[in-house]
Amino acid sequence: MAHAYRGAPHTLGPAGIRRLLMATYEYLCSHCGPFDVKLAIGTAPRTHGCPVCAAAARRVYSSPGLTLTPDGVAALHEREEQAREAPAVVSEVPAGKRVPRRPHPALSQLPRP
Repeated sequence: MAHAYRGAPHTLGPAGIRRLLMATYEYLCSHCGPFDVKLAIGTAPRTHGCPVCAAAARRVYSSPGLTLTPDGVAALHEREEQAREAPAVVSEVPAGKRVPRRPHPALSQLPRP
């Protein structure tokens, strides 16, 4: 599949796409505490150098931040997934509402034939 990355079209396979996708990984330094690192998906090592003291920090596994998704966005994703699984089928064009038109007031002042 063709993808545009930084303005240049590339043909990437699954491994190339994974290199472009970033994930946030959490590490815990025994001296400085927890810190996050953004790396390509699937490339996080078991240990990573602490950005403060450069000591080897171990990777911490925690639940993903799913609760940070706003309700409107979550509802939109759910509707999209439902539409993908079982799209709504329309059997006829829905009848539109007729809005009554009021004549423009200036029309009454026009000359009559």
